[in-house]
Amino acid sequence: MTDTATTAAQASGPDETRRDFLLMATSAVGAVGVALACWPFIDSMNPSADVLALSSTGVDLSAIEEGQSITVVWRGKPVFIRHRTPEEIETAGAAPMDDLIDPQADTDRVLKPEWLIMIGICTHLGCIPLGQKVGDPRGDFDGWFCPCHGSHYDTSGRIRKGPAPRNMAIPPYEFTDETTIKIG
Repeated sequence: MTDTATTAAQASGPDETRRDFLLMATSAVGAVGVALACWPFIDSMNPSADVLALSSTGVDLSAIEEGQSITVVWRGKPVFIRHRTPEEIETAGAAPMDDLIDPQADTDRVLKPEWLIMIGICTHLGCIPLGQKVGDPRGDFDGWFCPCHGSHYDTSGRIRKGPAPRNMAIPPYEFTDETTIKIG
């Protein structure tokens, strides 16, 4: 190598190393800065404390008599709880699967046959069907009836007639003892 080439190589070596270090350090600080700037936005997407408190609901079933229905609220949605009669259980179990718009066996929708627990929202347009109160029209299948567009549900909350495409949803629930359930 000539003296000029050697001098140029020595001069460019430390400068390039310093430049590479400064580029990496600046990039790392910039990445940390972007992460810190984004954290409040990302953290705001977590559910608030009041929402987390409503994520589960306990219900005492001991006061609900056979044939009676109640409505509780879980996550801002109405949940229908019905203590079914033996006739309602038999009718729900005897429904031919071929007649169902959204085929689902009654035994797949309940943990205990006498208790039907479902989200009380019509699957057509989100209305709340009638049939919870004494004297409410219960539709052609003696379950629930959505008068907005004429959806008829049976005693298992399955759509049997009308424009609703699916059965009423079953929330996650469990029996904590013989007379208490935890929804959510």
